[in-house]
Amino acid sequence: MELVCIVCPNGCVMNVEKAASDIVVIGNKCKKGIEFAIAEITCPMRTISSTVATVFPDYPVIPVRVSAEIPKDRIFDVMREINKVELDKRLDENEIVIENVCGLSVDIITTQSMK
Repeated sequence: MELVCIVCPNGCVMNVEKAASDIVVIGNKCKKGIEFAIAEITCPMRTISSTVATVFPDYPVIPVRVSAEIPKDRIFDVMREINKVELDKRLDENEIVIENVCGLSVDIITTQSMK
């Protein structure tokens, strides 16, 4: 599998192969590339940014994000929860909209103030 490392500005193109119980990474210029490739193969993580609906005409939606990375295979589960929300309270920046979303120990938080 070919990956482009996104950890540092080098953008190394790496070849990653699973060999028995080991993962072999070729093409990295630093140790961070190996760590990135192994994480991407074993448990890829992602961040989500979206919007949440509100009841306020002057603020029909507010931008939100996850407070930490989540497993890539849980993105659609988290988005389903985000899409269920309609805020009826004005929130400030970095306030929790959904606590511990999908049991992932990650919160959905606002990225902008409505106040």
